[in-house]
Amino acid sequence: MIGEVDILGVFIPALLWLMLIAYAINLAIRKVLSHTRFYEYVWHRSIFDLGLYVIILGVVVSLTRR
Repeated sequence: MIGEVDILGVFIPALLWLMLIAYAINLAIRKVLSHTRFYEYVWHRSIFDLGLYVIILGVVVSLTRR
């Protein structure tokens, strides 16, 4: 993983891009979980969603490492 991406002279951290990708995946998974009524069995939805995001971000980062 490189440290920064240069877009028209503006350096953007690569982790920001990975976080946005993980957020998009997280939105899709949350939508599926909500349609399947999975959240009825979850005690605290926001803590569960945060944990799910952290796991997805870890997977995305580990897949992009060289």
